[in-house]
Amino acid sequence: MVTKKTVGERIFNCINITFLTILAIACLYPMLYVLFASFSDPIELMKHRGLMLRPLGFTIEGYKLVFKNSSITTGYLNTLFYVTAGTAINLFMTSLGAYVLSRKNVLWKNAIAFMITITMLFSGGLIPFYLLVKSLGMVNTRWALIIPGAISTYNLFVMRTSFASIPDSLEESAKIDGANDFIILFRIILPLSKAVLAVMTLFYAVGHWNAWFNAMIFLRKRELFPLQLILREILIANDMQSMSNLEGLVDVSVQANADIVYFARLLVQYCTIIVATLPILFLYPFVQKYFVKGVMIGSLKG
Repeated sequence: MVTKKTVGERIFNCINITFLTILAIACLYPMLYVLFASFSDPIELMKHRGLMLRPLGFTIEGYKLVFKNSSITTGYLNTLFYVTAGTAINLFMTSLGAYVLSRKNVLWKNAIAFMITITMLFSGGLIPFYLLVKSLGMVNTRWALIIPGAISTYNLFVMRTSFASIPDSLEESAKIDGANDFIILFRIILPLSKAVLAVMTLFYAVGHWNAWFNAMIFLRKRELFPLQLILREILIANDMQSMSNLEGLVDVSVQANADIVYFARLLVQYCTIIVATLPILFLYPFVQKYFVKGVMIGSLKG
C-alpha cells in the first residue's frame, strides 16, 4: 500500500536531500581538486585561481617522477606488508579474545572485561610505551608496528557482542560431536560472523595504511619506512631531495623561476597524495555491503 506523504515529510525530505548533497560535495571536492591538480600542467596550475573542475592541461610526468622515487616504491611494499601481516594478526588475536569473552562459562570473564575496558580510558603514556617496545627488542624492526597494536579494545568488544548473538545451541551441538574450542571458533563462529569480520578488516587495514606516528618513533632504517611516513616527509617536512629532478615537469629554460619550480614540486605532492590514497579507497566497495550490518550487530547488544 502506497501512503501519501504529508507536507511536513516532503519539506523534511527536501531539506535532508539538500543538506546531504552539499555535505557530499564538500567532502568530495577536495579529493577531486587534488586529483585534477595531479594531472595539471605546473605552469597552468600556477596561473589558475578559484575552483578547479577539470585538469588544467594534461600531464602524467608527476606520476612518472613519483614512481621513479625508490623511497615511495619501498614504502609501498612496506605498507603492503604492514597492512597484510598486521591485519591478519589483528583479526586472529581479536577473534580469540572476543570468543573467550563471549562464552558464558569462562571464569572471571566480567573482571577481565572490566580490566580491558580500563585501557580505553587510561594509558601509561608515550614514554612507558616506548620503553616497553624497546625492552621487547622490537625497536627498529617491522614488529614494532604490528605487535603492540595487535588488539583494539573497541573492536574486541564489537566482535564479542557479535559472537554472543550466535545461539548457544550451535556450540552445544558441536561439543556433543567432540569439537573443541578452536574448531567451534574457526568452523562455526567465524563463518557466521562474516559481516563483523569484514568491518574489522576494514578498520584494521585502514589503521595500518594510515599509520605513521609509531613508525616515526620506532624506526630508523629508511628501508623499513611505511608509505605514510614517506608522504609525511614530502608534504609536511617538505623533503623533496629525492624528487629534485623536475626537468620532466617544466622547461629547463624557465626553471630559474622560483614560482614555477614551486608549483612543479606542488604537483609532485598532489601526485603522491593520490598514489597513497587510492588503494585504500578501492577496498571500501568490497566490504561496503557488510559495513552497516556489521556495525549494527556490534551495537544492538552489549
